[in-house]
Amino acid sequence: MSKKVFLFLAEGFEEVEALTPVDLLRRAGINCITVSISDKLEVTGSHGITIKADRIFDEKECIEGDAIILPGGMPGTINLSKHYGLKNVIIEYDKRKKLIAAICAAPTVLGEMGLLEGYKATCYPGFEDKLFGADVLTEKYVNDKNFVTSRGVGTSIPFALKIIEILEGEDTMNNIKNQIVF
Repeated sequence: MSKKVFLFLAEGFEEVEALTPVDLLRRAGINCITVSISDKLEVTGSHGITIKADRIFDEKECIEGDAIILPGGMPGTINLSKHYGLKNVIIEYDKRKKLIAAICAAPTVLGEMGLLEGYKATCYPGFEDKLFGADVLTEKYVNDKNFVTSRGVGTSIPFALKIIEILEGEDTMNNIKNQIVF
């Protein structure tokens, strides 16, 4: 059975950081579902690109996945951090030690919730002070226990490949790397 991943879209999300994981996970046979946290399917990114999400946020449905992904962007990250239902989903995934992945400024959502305390993490340069209690690194991505964090648009491919490796294994990840000539 295919793994199920929810990727959350807020107004002002970073388009590349959202669509790169969606594309690569789907190539790997992972059911990556885009979820609008607003009351409409159409969500506009930080660079004016509007995409149609697969679903409107439903807390009960979103709790039943194998992983969640938070793309960065501004004001997308701020909008993610203000969504009460999404915070409940994040807490549930952390309790169950399911994969939580965040890129660019989005790791600050986890940091501000206190979830990265004692973990290694990374984020977009200049946001490190919001990764409360984390051991902040400058790697392209950091995987510590059930968290994967990454730095930005330029690290979107390695970030997505790491998620694939965690969910489907190294062979699947290498197959995708070869497919996209990475």
